[in-house]
Amino acid sequence: MMGDFPKPHVVVSKCLGFAHCRYNGLVISDDFIKKLHPFVNFDPICPEVEIGLGVPRNPIRVVYTKGKKKLIQSITNKDVTENMNSFAKKFLDSLKEVNGFILKNRSPSCGIKDVRVYPRIGKVASISKGTGFFGDAVLREFPYLPIEDEGRLRNHRIKEHFLTRLFTFSKFRELKKFISMKKLVQFHADNKFLLMLYNQKLLRLLGNIVANPESKTVDNVVKEYELNLHYAFSKAPRYTSSNNVLMHALGYFKKDLSSKEKNFLLESLKKYVAGRIPLCVSTSLMRSWIIRFGQEYLINQTFFEPYPEELIKCFPLSDADMERDYWE
Repeated sequence: MMGDFPKPHVVVSKCLGFAHCRYNGLVISDDFIKKLHPFVNFDPICPEVEIGLGVPRNPIRVVYTKGKKKLIQSITNKDVTENMNSFAKKFLDSLKEVNGFILKNRSPSCGIKDVRVYPRIGKVASISKGTGFFGDAVLREFPYLPIEDEGRLRNHRIKEHFLTRLFTFSKFRELKKFISMKKLVQFHADNKFLLMLYNQKLLRLLGNIVANPESKTVDNVVKEYELNLHYAFSKAPRYTSSNNVLMHALGYFKKDLSSKEKNFLLESLKKYVAGRIPLCVSTSLMRSWIIRFGQEYLINQTFFEPYPEELIKCFPLSDADMERDYWE
């Protein structure tokens, strides 16, 4: 049934509502992270504090000099590159279970993009943008996991993509604890529409893996399936893919819905394609029809509830939240 979600394990920058650990001693309140609290297990971390920089502290910056990137504390000229690299490796190697990351945007330690890179310390303009040192280590160590910063998560489409991957991978993590071919077949069946949305080519490949024509062991099948599952969700789906899946699902209600109800769904899809509303508006509408008409085949399709229903409240329906530059 829809609505059964194990809690994902998420590493999060500690300054995002967990502790006053920014360089200036402040904490950043983030509404999305607040709403996630009941549904995930957070592991807050501040790499800068962990390497002994203290609170408050002199800011650090990424400096590119002599062909190398370094992490330098501007005022003291202290080089903390090795300390940060050592901490990142030790911390990431110690993680027993992790399903995703939410890191501080543009931070010289945690940033995953748009971090200013300088040619030297002192009053000088930045020369490029890149990743922070801890953020870069996360991206290299866990390239298949959902990794975002709180700035990018203001965008509806990025947020939907992040939540979908986070809870899908968390479900698969739980599945692996008591794995059987029967459970894997059911997981694939329940995610058919969601995989159709993301990548139809890999949907077919995953179906073939589950069919197991070569009679491989369960462990080998699961490993191959998981690898390709990560590939399937690596990129956000196209708007046209969402239309195709919903129109396919609409066929199950062709005798049940009035023309006005169908047109209402089509109008919501137009608004989604225009970037005015998130996809969950249309899928929530169709979920109500699934329940209303008792469509047994669709009732377990994760496409219609890929993450907890309560998190739909994280998507205010204002055009201001659909900032396209976050999707670059």
